[in-house]
Amino acid sequence: MEPLISVIIPAYNHANSLPFCIESVFAQTYSNVEIIVVNDGSTDNTAGVLDYYKDRIRVVTEENKGANPARNRGLMQAKGDFVIFCDADVIMKPEMLKEMMRALNDHPEASYAYSGFKFGWKTFHGTAFDATLLRSTSFVHTTSLVRRADFPGFDESVMRLQDWDVWLTMLEQGKTGILVPGVLFYVRIDGASRIGSSWLPKIVYRIPWRRLFCQPERVRKYEEAKAIIKAKHHL
Repeated sequence: MEPLISVIIPAYNHANSLPFCIESVFAQTYSNVEIIVVNDGSTDNTAGVLDYYKDRIRVVTEENKGANPARNRGLMQAKGDFVIFCDADVIMKPEMLKEMMRALNDHPEASYAYSGFKFGWKTFHGTAFDATLLRSTSFVHTTSLVRRADFPGFDESVMRLQDWDVWLTMLEQGKTGILVPGVLFYVRIDGASRIGSSWLPKIVYRIPWRRLFCQPERVRKYEEAKAIIKAKHHL
């Protein structure tokens, strides 16, 4: 029998995108899957959407605490030996979980499998795992299939760049990932959590804004978050 995969979906005001996300998990060619949705204090109709699916998924409801606490709460409820933290605005391709599981079976030395993806109109094709590169930049999406025994949990004090933080933590523990070729999921950009966080070209972050005395707010917050992660991991 196929190992159980726990799909953990943190949701905050994602009533519009949740059905697409959940249905894409139902459509997976990998069959042994449980879905756990953590409703992180949503104020829209997220609860109503989850009620519609209540017989096919597990729902955890809590006060709004943020994405990382929601992910950890879902992890506590998970029964699978493999877990994937799927943002509520992600739409998986049907073969995604099967391809990621195949990669982990073929590479027992890897603790997680990740892939390329589309964010709105922009395609990120994925970068082969490189420890040195990971220490300088984030290139692994949160939505990756992880061996539960190797996963340390998310740092709930980290508010931005949570994916980079957790992969760096695992790297410090001697754990690495494997790239699965192909673009295996799509991220919608119309969810409430994506307001103000849509993709910007790299060149925007390379402009010497401080010298120009007009650094955009989004760039400033990104640089501050990056500095926090680098300080935590002594980079």
